[in-house]
Amino acid sequence: MKFARFLSILLCLVLAKASFAVNHNAFQTKILADQSPNRDTLPKYLTPENKILPNAKPTKITKKNATVAKDTTRKASNGLEDIVTATSEDSSYTDNATKIQYLYGRARVKYQDFELDADFIRLDQTKKLIFASGLIDPKTHRYVGRPITKQKNEKPAAADSLYYNYETKKGKVWNPASAQDANFLSGGEAKRLNEDEVAYHNVIYSTCDLPYPDTHFGIVITKGIATQKQIISGPAYLEIEGVPLPLAIPFGFFPKPNTRASGVILPSFGEDARLGFYLRNFGYYLGFNDNIDLLTNATVYSHGGFELSEQSRYLKRYRYTGDVTLSFSSLNYGNPGDPRTNSFNIRWSHTQDPAAHPGSTFNASVNAGTSSYYANSRANTGYSLQQITQNNLRSSISYAKTWAGTPFNFTTSLSHAQDLTRKTIDLELPSFNFNMTSISPFDSKERVGEQKWYQKVSVSYTAQGTNRLSQIPESQLFQSGVLSRRLQTGLRQTLPANLNLTFLRFFQFGINATYNEYWNLQSINKFYDRNNLNSGNSIPTIDTIAGFKRAGEYNLGTSLSTKVYGTYNFKGSGKLRAIRHVLTPTLSFNYNPDYSRAWYNQTVVSQATVPYPYTFQRYSIFSNSAYAPGSAQRQAGVGITLDNTIEAKVRPKATDTSQVDKKIQILQGFTISSFYNFVADSFKLSPINFNGHTAVFNQRLNINFGGTLYPYKVLLRDSISNNQIGRYPIVKDQYAIPKLTNFFASANISFNSRAKTVANRGQGVNNAPLQGLTPEQAERLSLINQDQSAFVDFNVPWNVNVSYTFNYSLLNYLGTSVTNTMQLRGDVSITPKWKITYYSDVDIRKQTLSTAQFGIYRDLHCWDLSIQWIPFGYLKMYTATLRVKASILQDLKLSKRNDYTNNQFYNPYY
Repeated sequence: MKFARFLSILLCLVLAKASFAVNHNAFQTKILADQSPNRDTLPKYLTPENKILPNAKPTKITKKNATVAKDTTRKASNGLEDIVTATSEDSSYTDNATKIQYLYGRARVKYQDFELDADFIRLDQTKKLIFASGLIDPKTHRYVGRPITKQKNEKPAAADSLYYNYETKKGKVWNPASAQDANFLSGGEAKRLNEDEVAYHNVIYSTCDLPYPDTHFGIVITKGIATQKQIISGPAYLEIEGVPLPLAIPFGFFPKPNTRASGVILPSFGEDARLGFYLRNFGYYLGFNDNIDLLTNATVYSHGGFELSEQSRYLKRYRYTGDVTLSFSSLNYGNPGDPRTNSFNIRWSHTQDPAAHPGSTFNASVNAGTSSYYANSRANTGYSLQQITQNNLRSSISYAKTWAGTPFNFTTSLSHAQDLTRKTIDLELPSFNFNMTSISPFDSKERVGEQKWYQKVSVSYTAQGTNRLSQIPESQLFQSGVLSRRLQTGLRQTLPANLNLTFLRFFQFGINATYNEYWNLQSINKFYDRNNLNSGNSIPTIDTIAGFKRAGEYNLGTSLSTKVYGTYNFKGSGKLRAIRHVLTPTLSFNYNPDYSRAWYNQTVVSQATVPYPYTFQRYSIFSNSAYAPGSAQRQAGVGITLDNTIEAKVRPKATDTSQVDKKIQILQGFTISSFYNFVADSFKLSPINFNGHTAVFNQRLNINFGGTLYPYKVLLRDSISNNQIGRYPIVKDQYAIPKLTNFFASANISFNSRAKTVANRGQGVNNAPLQGLTPEQAERLSLINQDQSAFVDFNVPWNVNVSYTFNYSLLNYLGTSVTNTMQLRGDVSITPKWKITYYSDVDIRKQTLSTAQFGIYRDLHCWDLSIQWIPFGYLKMYTATLRVKASILQDLKLSKRNDYTNNQFYNPYY
């Protein structure tokens, strides 16, 4: 029953999709028309070279030197309006008695706007008739060089053979193959009646790009007439894998629009275990023009829920491009009549062409909405595990301006950061940054010779302003008064000056001074409520005060650095020639005044008279402001940094023709740093920090590590409280063997079969980890996660990415926290058409799998089969889908799904 129902749906959807102007499907798989290249050649799949024309006879080819024969027949009195040009690359000859010309090997005939290419062309100048066909290759015995025709602005079309009268412009074609957007016509016969009409007989109308007889499925049109915009057919029936099915229509109408068109979008239907039966993604597509369109989609559920979305794309060539999506859902995961869960999401992407406005750019990447949207509207995300489990949403709308020929530039942005777990929002409304790049005020453009020492002084300037809302709960964002109470407005100006000198050839000496100015429009005042002194409440009341207040601070510093090289040469004929160690020590002196007693750092006291006990608290009036000056105590000390790199030099291989030694990085960087504050009253030495990174195995394995060492003595003491023994640490101002308080290490390696092949050919492979993606890359990755089957690369037999992370921290010197995890992802092709993907997180310390996801893909050429499976956990689910690849029939699929909302622990109201 299910299979019969599926076949019925198949025929209905094929016919309905064709008759309702299906160009809206480009919305998901293509870009706007202005971005699509105009093809002037036939796609490769329309001219296969592995089929033999059944009735074709072998033709003996006499190879000669490449010749070119041209027919220079001028306009005659019988009506020819242009020159007929005929050329061939292999050979040609003309029968002067019959005026028939024979062309062999990449032959071409051109008359006005008609072009014909084939391996064999016969040109009858008397009858004005052209015959074209391919030839059987004597080596491979395959029928090759099929005719390809093109006329005016029409797309190229292929055939097994054809006749064409270049005077009347009529012709007959056997086994034609032509493409119309995502639709294909092939097989049978076609007869050109005039410039605008073609009659078809027994052709297949399909989304399968394989020409007949290899077309997997389609509608067989027994008789029909096609124009530039439509096909009107007589009896037609459905055929799958060459087997005709008893599903037919007496007549049909198939549009062939060459421009964007509007139309109805038919829904897919099914059942959700929690939401009931559904009609999904029905709506209407409006193709206004080639620069803007609008897609309206809706989904309804039998339990009373619904989803709505509006998506519009816009483009102006050489100016900008973008798209906007507005989504809203109201779903009932409980019993009928229970409260619904409402959620919404807004996405906007805008990109300006760099050449549109040189010196200024405007870009936007917005993704905002309720915290429950991705979890509740899982179908709209393609059941993407990454989107369902994400914890943050971020948005940015930015404008940047650079003034050519000056050191000034300006940027401003509106930004949004949303914590989906805590359900809080941070907003910048807006922020801006005005910069002056470093200039040398005492230098002259007309200077001749080396710079004087004072001419090396450089100065820069930065002004940063913001209007900030921090940690606003979602439920309070649009409440009145939130903006006025929580808005933080301020400006920070920074003026650094630097002088860098080289002396004694090997030493670099630097002096720097920085002044910071802070302007804020909000400050705070803390006080204790005198009416509740006996309540035991030791938390003061905070009062926000509107008004302008300023503060300033400065700091001074110097630095001295050099490089020390050490090389050890190996004797003998071994592969290792030498190891070199480069040490870069840096000694710096920094001074910061004592700002702890500045006017903006105040003390609040509860009560200073007997009999009330008093409490006091130090605070800065700028602690809740946009920009807060420093409140640190005086600092005057020396910092030391040691940076190390180690590399090896190895002898070249005997097969290396250059015979140049190869350098290999053993340790790309290892840094140790600390600071000693002379004016501190205790604990003058700061904790010792170290970090390093390297890459081995031809830069495939990336390793990062780092940690902190505490140099002071720590004693553990026991105490008794409420009949319980507790332990607490005592830190003494005494040096001891440094104790490791935290440490991290991570490693990442990525490799695949193609990378190995390319590496053997001497080409580089980029194995960068997934961290640090740009917004555009992240968006593309998101699309891949939504529909991985559309992006599976069957050309790569296997692909593996392994990531390892280790973290250790000492908790108040009483206990430790250790995480030890490994992430594994990749895919493997079992056969050229079967591929398995996998993704898993392994907690090595707990010896458990945190998350696992598996996928199975089967390429069926015009169809594909995909299976996604999460075997355990809160998001346990599986889905199996058999569908047509063509975007025009994207809803033609058979699917079975059991998703995570069936989990008894799932709570959509959280």
